[in-house]
Amino acid sequence: MLKIYNTDSQGKLQEIPAFEKGCWVNLIRPSEQEIRQVVQQLNINTNFIRDALDEEERSHIEKEENQILIIVDIPVVNQDEDRQVETYDTLPLGMIITENAFITVCLRENPILERFASQEVRQFFTYKKTRFVLQILYVIATYYLDYLKRINRTTDQIEKELHQSLKNQELFSLLALEKSLVYFTTSLKANNLMTQKLLKGPYMKMYPDDQDLLEDVIIENKQAIEMAEIYSTILSGMMDAFASVISNNLNNVMKVLTSITIILSVPIMVASLYGMNVSLPGQDYPHAFTIIMLVSLVLSSLTAIIFWKKRYF
Repeated sequence: MLKIYNTDSQGKLQEIPAFEKGCWVNLIRPSEQEIRQVVQQLNINTNFIRDALDEEERSHIEKEENQILIIVDIPVVNQDEDRQVETYDTLPLGMIITENAFITVCLRENPILERFASQEVRQFFTYKKTRFVLQILYVIATYYLDYLKRINRTTDQIEKELHQSLKNQELFSLLALEKSLVYFTTSLKANNLMTQKLLKGPYMKMYPDDQDLLEDVIIENKQAIEMAEIYSTILSGMMDAFASVISNNLNNVMKVLTSITIILSVPIMVASLYGMNVSLPGQDYPHAFTIIMLVSLVLSSLTAIIFWKKRYF
C-alpha cells in the first residue's frame, strides 16, 4: 500500500495523488511495483526500503550522501484467536529522510503511523522532517509504555485465576507474556542506543525544541526499559511460584479425596462383615440394622473428626 500525504498552508494533513516536495510517503507492505515507483521517482537507495522490510532487522541509523535511514522496532499486538490473552511482538519501522520527501516503511499497518495519518499528533508537519522523526520516536515510546501496562494488568488477572487453578493454560499465558517482555526489552535497548547516536551524531540538524523532544524520547525509552525489566523479573518469579501452587493445589485435592475414601470405607467394611453368609452376633435382633448403621455412622464421624483435627481437609 502506498499513500502520499502533505501538509497545506494551514497545517492540515491531506492525501495527495503524486509526489511533492516536503511530502510524506507511507509504504505499508509495498508491492514490487510500488517500491520501484518510489525508488525511481524519489531517487532513493533500494536497500533502504529492503532493510526496513526485513523482520529481523535491528534498530540502527545510517547515512548515505544526502539520505538518512533510521530503523526502529515498534510494538505490535499479535492477532491470534487461539490464545486467551493478547500477546505482543516487535516489528521494524523504517524512516528514510531525503531532501524532498519523508518515507516510512513497515510490514503491516500499525496504530503509530495511523495516529499521524489521522492527524491526532499535535504540531505535526510533513516538511519538518527532524521533528517528524522525533515525534514518531516519542509515540513509539508511549505505545511501549501503554502495552507494558496492559501486560501488567493481564498478569494480575491471570494471578487471580491461578490461585484456584489446576490447569496449565494460565502458565502458558504467562509464558507468552514473558516472551513479549523479552522482545520489548531487547527492542527498547536497541532503540535507546539508536536515539543516543541520534543525539550525539551529526545526522540531522536539530533546533532547541527538537533537542528537548529528543531528550523526552530518551527518558521515555529508559522508563519503558526499566518497566519491561521489572515486569519480566516479576513474571519469571510468578511462573516459578505458581508452578508450585498448581502442584500444591493438586496435592490438596488428592489429600481430600483420599480422606473421603477412607471415611467412606468404614461403613463399607462394617456392611461387608454383616453381609457374609455365616452366623453373626445379633443377626436375630430386631434392631440389628439400626445399630449397625449407628455404629458405622459413629466410626465414620470419629474418623472425619480425627482427619479434620489433623487438617487433612
